[in-house]
Amino acid sequence: MTSMIKRRLRSLVFSLYTVCVMGAIAVSGFNSALAQTPTPEQLRQLEALSPQQREALLEALGEQQSGRQEELTEPYVVTPRRVAPPPLTSTEVREGQGIDGLTESAAGERSRPELRPFGYELFAGEPTTFAPATDIPVPVDYVIGPGDTIELQLFGAENASHSLVVSREGVLSIPELGPVTVSGLRFSELQATLQQRISEQMIGVRSSISMGRLRSIRVFVLGDAYRPGSYTVSALTTMTNALFVSGGVNTIGSLRNIQLKRNGRLVTSLDLYDLLLNGDTSGDSRLQPGDVIFIPPVGATVGVDGEVRRPAIYELKNEKTANDVLELAGGLLPAAYPKASQIERINERRQRTVIDVDLGTTAGRATKVNSDDVIRVYSVLEKREDIVQLSGQVYRAGAFQWQPGMRLTSLLTSLDALQPGSDPSYILIRREKKGSLDIEVLSADLTAALASPGSAADVSLRPRDQLHVFDFDTQRGKTVQKIISELRYQASQQQPTRVVSVAGRVRAPGEYPLEAGMRVSDLVRAGGNLAEQAYTLKAELTRYAVSNDEYRATEVIEIDLDAVMRGNESADLALSEHDYLLINTLPDWNSEWSVALEGEVRFPGAYRIRRGESLTQLIERAGGLTDEAFPEGAIFLRESLREREQEQLDLLVERLEADLSSLSLQDQNSPGVEDRSAEEDVLGQLKSSTAVGRLVIDLGRLTRDPSTADVELQDGDRLLIPTKSQVVTVIGETQQNASHLSTGKASPARAIST
Repeated sequence: MTSMIKRRLRSLVFSLYTVCVMGAIAVSGFNSALAQTPTPEQLRQLEALSPQQREALLEALGEQQSGRQEELTEPYVVTPRRVAPPPLTSTEVREGQGIDGLTESAAGERSRPELRPFGYELFAGEPTTFAPATDIPVPVDYVIGPGDTIELQLFGAENASHSLVVSREGVLSIPELGPVTVSGLRFSELQATLQQRISEQMIGVRSSISMGRLRSIRVFVLGDAYRPGSYTVSALTTMTNALFVSGGVNTIGSLRNIQLKRNGRLVTSLDLYDLLLNGDTSGDSRLQPGDVIFIPPVGATVGVDGEVRRPAIYELKNEKTANDVLELAGGLLPAAYPKASQIERINERRQRTVIDVDLGTTAGRATKVNSDDVIRVYSVLEKREDIVQLSGQVYRAGAFQWQPGMRLTSLLTSLDALQPGSDPSYILIRREKKGSLDIEVLSADLTAALASPGSAADVSLRPRDQLHVFDFDTQRGKTVQKIISELRYQASQQQPTRVVSVAGRVRAPGEYPLEAGMRVSDLVRAGGNLAEQAYTLKAELTRYAVSNDEYRATEVIEIDLDAVMRGNESADLALSEHDYLLINTLPDWNSEWSVALEGEVRFPGAYRIRRGESLTQLIERAGGLTDEAFPEGAIFLRESLREREQEQLDLLVERLEADLSSLSLQDQNSPGVEDRSAEEDVLGQLKSSTAVGRLVIDLGRLTRDPSTADVELQDGDRLLIPTKSQVVTVIGETQQNASHLSTGKASPARAIST
């Protein structure tokens, strides 16, 4: 295809593309005056093309349309920016940071500091592609320059469309009007000038003037930019656009003094804090060809940490006081305690010091700040007032408002507030003493309190009381031991640790805090009350007391527990520090022994026995032996014997292993090595053997002669009585090994001779 045909195709493609685009705009509902139909000359040229040329035309048209679409939709792509460590403040250096910006903690771990310079996260993305803005409205104050494209459409007496480019000399050549100098004009001035000339020189013709493709300009981003260099950008680009193209400001660059220089002179300065904090873009000037954006190093900085809305390191510009810096940080949080604020500073003697300031007052907020200061605003104490806390086996645990006259039943209005399995008889209350760091402990019985609201059983609550409800299933150790640890810490020689203990048959034995006026019944209630197997006639109280500061005396007191549980106050002894209450077990409570009878008894099975019961007595309870029983072959097994035999068997194995090891060492030093496989086989058999625990008894004699020494039974004993056998088996060194019928009267010699 010749060059002339190529130029002709390009012209047709451009014309046809324009027609298609204008027609699509008209169909979409835009102004129908923008639509254009092919001229007769264009149609004749298209019909004159060969089929191959028409196919090439369609392919070229598709390529231009796809290229145009990609140009309009090209994204602005960013990737995560590689963030360098921020500049260190004096405080961070003092806390042990290295030159890599890492902090060494007390545990040896290294982590980033919490405070970071403010504003640099605006440039968290690093651009990889940049698409100039071509589809945004052109402002009326846009200055026309060489390379700009002007879209001129004439309609009325004459219809025509022209895409005109401003020449290097700043001249716009308009068909039928001639050249017009437009360089330096604002877009609004350009519209007014061209519309006036068209109306004067072209009668009956009106015009529509818009901007087409804008010219590109080259600017420089220098200084502490992330990627300094020269960039080609759109003529509509502003300072912030150029900063984003270059990746933004480096962490050592200033955000508050970004300079725009033109022809070597400073034009304006951009403070990004105005944009970040106030959304003010008035300082974001539009760039011109050859402009230089220079980013100087960061200036004076002040850190703000603690209870402020934006803890960070801020660059100072016109800020002089602590109040100015707090405004940069967004102000104080509701949890801030400004009275205890501090300023960490390097003084005139180059020494590190701390200045206490009250940021809640005007004078405190007017405190002058210096570069590298760190303002620390602490929070109010976590300690909460006028509350009571409820925890444990309740449905609604947490903090509740304390009110004057509040009692236990005001907080727990019924037993329905407790979870299943809770112990309402012992609710532990931890109370802080007024004007002291010490604590005291008391308890309450919720059942008694609900039965008599407002009485002494319905304990009055104070601010900051902590109530805990226990259950019966788990030990009370963790909660109680935590309180006991506090009591031990506040104890002294004059005031022993207020702790008492209960052991034995209670549901929750252990140590418990000694309450004021606490008695034996209260300690039993603290231990979860008596267990089922408790011996209630008598208990034992061990009391310790220091005698004349010389030694600790021990006294054992017998307690009438039955009287205590009936409510006898004289028997309900008052307790002292370190008292130890022991609740005994009911005699023979644990004698639930079981013995198994198997085989030829009339009623075999597992029988519960009483202590001291004999074997013959148990056989009599089981209905005696059957007629088919063979008592001489009975096997009696005892668990205690089995354990003893197993211990001896294990000792024998250890001794044999030691002997074999010693012999192996001797064999290595002797010229002839004996075979030890037999000993090793014996050792293997011993290891695989298990003890049986058999006790040899003569059951036949026991059943025939009751005066014979009987067997006293123990828990876990087992008796196996086999059936009579009519067969006698003879093996060994005989003429013939065989089994023979036995009449019960034949002797072994006769069986052998037979």
